[in-house]
Amino acid sequence: MKLIIWLGNPWKEYEKTKHNIWFLFLDFFIKNEWFPHFKLENKFKSEISNWFFLWEKTILIKPQTYMNLSGEAIRKIVDFYKIDLEDIIVIYDDLSMDFSKIRFRDKWSAGWHNGIKNIITHINDQFKRIKIGIWFNPNFEVSDWVLSKFKEEEIDELNNIIFPETLNILKEKI
Repeated sequence: MKLIIWLGNPWKEYEKTKHNIWFLFLDFFIKNEWFPHFKLENKFKSEISNWFFLWEKTILIKPQTYMNLSGEAIRKIVDFYKIDLEDIIVIYDDLSMDFSKIRFRDKWSAGWHNGIKNIITHINDQFKRIKIGIWFNPNFEVSDWVLSKFKEEEIDELNNIIFPETLNILKEKI
């Protein structure tokens, strides 16, 4: 069984922010019926969806904690389903990469990302990672940048070009 975790902040005020780029991705594919809908599971502090990928059960989760507390939700799910750390993929944003660039690694440091630091604190660092660049404008504070909203033309680019390409990358790596 695989576990794929999409990091973001779940509340309405964070919609379309750079930190929530992967929630935008999921919303796009759910709207187009390429991914199943998610259901809130309070005991896991997450929205969960079951998906079969290449004939293997895969649990998709969107933690419903602040991104920086994602490890709490993930720990509950890992323990309940007894998921091996090697079968976990965490998908998140990265300031140090150009906008829309994607990288996959078996291991990586947490870098600046407090959500990843929290996950490492709760489950170790032995999980796979996929990250997408959101670039960083040095004229901003980091927190202001990641919580700023995408421009409409950026969302159009994400929906029409980047997200479909990303899905192909995910199919290769999962």
